[in-house]
Amino acid sequence: MRRYGKNPDEDDVRVRPDRRGSRPRSRNRPKHEDATEGFVLTVDRGRITCLVQERTITAMKARELGRKGIVVGDRVAVVGDVSGDPGTLARIVRVEERTSLLRRTADDDDPYERVVVANADQLAIVTALADPPPRPRLVDRCLVAAYDGGLDPLLVLTKSDLAPADELLESYAPLGVRAVACNRDELATGAGAARVLDLLTDRVTAFVGHSGVGKTTLVNALVPARQRATGEVNVVTGRGRHTTTSALALPLPDDRGWAIDTPGVRSFGLAHVDPSRVIHAFPDLEPGTADCPRNCSHDEPDCALDAWVAEGHADPARLASLRRLLATRERREGD
Repeated sequence: MRRYGKNPDEDDVRVRPDRRGSRPRSRNRPKHEDATEGFVLTVDRGRITCLVQERTITAMKARELGRKGIVVGDRVAVVGDVSGDPGTLARIVRVEERTSLLRRTADDDDPYERVVVANADQLAIVTALADPPPRPRLVDRCLVAAYDGGLDPLLVLTKSDLAPADELLESYAPLGVRAVACNRDELATGAGAARVLDLLTDRVTAFVGHSGVGKTTLVNALVPARQRATGEVNVVTGRGRHTTTSALALPLPDDRGWAIDTPGVRSFGLAHVDPSRVIHAFPDLEPGTADCPRNCSHDEPDCALDAWVAEGHADPARLASLRRLLATRERREGD
């Protein structure tokens, strides 16, 4: 049997046909310039529900996106069948640049970062004043995540009929965080929802909170047309039961904005947070860091912020609040 010699360009060399077709492979990928813009409403086991041109469609992530995740709030480019008819499935081929990102880890030792919501303008931190009792350390951690991710924080206190809000509001006053309190009766009549709604207008707001604090009850009052399941607090453990299992973006009445309800959390790890970014949320203190030692934690003897505050450039309570937030990575939520 003849074998090919040194010259592989002989006329009788046989070339096997490519069973996958004759078109040569290319690294160039389509740009999908005709793709339609979509807004991700929820993600469930690989199926992504998007709002496209006032229609709700179901889509899946295109293979070319690789391991890139898609989360609620993402602005995406969609191709394929975007009619929204039953049984149709479109493809998400591009995730647009994100303006903000709410992230957390399971705990402070977990290197795996979980993206909760993208492109939200505001983070509503919901906490009950009683039943279950407030967890200030968890609130502090959510504040750090908001500052790190580029979201404006909003403190929403529920069940104000069971305990006064004054003490908790006073502890967060130096941070300048906007806050509102309401109770179940006010939510039922609409008065409490109206006060909260005024702080959400023209914004995309993500709601986060400990299980059982009334977060989903609040969202249901804000968006009465879309009722999500709610649960009760366990009388033995004082903990709530997870009733919201996936994040969901809901339009506020009269196109006033969006509310994103997220599953209740029992921990909020900050392993992904660079403490040096938290100072950006304190514009009155940030200039004082110019003389800080390299890699200063802003909570050490040589920190220049002490002299900055002593000279009257900022309120000492603001520095104390900054250091309290920076210390949250060294403390558990329940401490």
